[in-house]
Amino acid sequence: MANIDITPESAGWRYAGLKTSKFAGSYEFGTTEEEALVLPLAGSCTVRCGGEEFLLDGRKDVFAGPSDFAYIPRGSTVQLTAVDGECHVAIPTARAELDLPFRYGAREAVPVEQRGAGSAARTVRNFCAPEAFETDRLLAVEVITPGGNWSSWPPHKHDEDVEGGERAKEEIYYYEGGPGYQRVYSSAAGEIDVLREVEAGDVVLIPYGYHGPSMAMPGYDLYYLNVLAGRDRGPDRSMAFSDDPRHAWIRQTWSA
Repeated sequence: MANIDITPESAGWRYAGLKTSKFAGSYEFGTTEEEALVLPLAGSCTVRCGGEEFLLDGRKDVFAGPSDFAYIPRGSTVQLTAVDGECHVAIPTARAELDLPFRYGAREAVPVEQRGAGSAARTVRNFCAPEAFETDRLLAVEVITPGGNWSSWPPHKHDEDVEGGERAKEEIYYYEGGPGYQRVYSSAAGEIDVLREVEAGDVVLIPYGYHGPSMAMPGYDLYYLNVLAGRDRGPDRSMAFSDDPRHAWIRQTWSA
């Protein structure tokens, strides 16, 4: 599996990025204008930045539960050292304007939400949602979709700023497990038409448009890491979205 290195420039947008690395021994990277997170996908590692070091207690794989993670400020040099063999990490990034400290996020503090119902049921780990962890622009959550289920359902978008509602975001979907399928289609913000088979190590970029469903094939659980960033910053960060009006009624059925 090749390492991923998505920057705002390579994606053709302004803010969001993602790196992944699988390593034994050590791995080094730096930040310039971007803030970052270090999230173990499999294995554990220490993360050293600015003379401080944290142990990130990881997991066997992404389906085993939440992981410790760390926040990396702008303009940092970071060294990761694998613990007990190999470590596989995701490094979500966002162009930032605020200098926040190097920090540790504990797996025990990650809010875990059961969303949807029936064949649209999924588990969401809101480890870097606005109410869970402070950043300047960066947002990130993990989603587990059981085999045979649909998530990102009903289809929704966040590609325009609406007073008191939806906030425009660039979004990255990174997958493990699978195979499954991802759908993205046009909104007023632009034309897009994606129906892609996805499996471990694949990425779908969503600059605009309705996205959903993410479909897990029967017998194959699907994981995705969502990385989001937009103009809104600090306490104004928001993951607010708008459902596709044709399918919004489905959300109302879950309470039953």
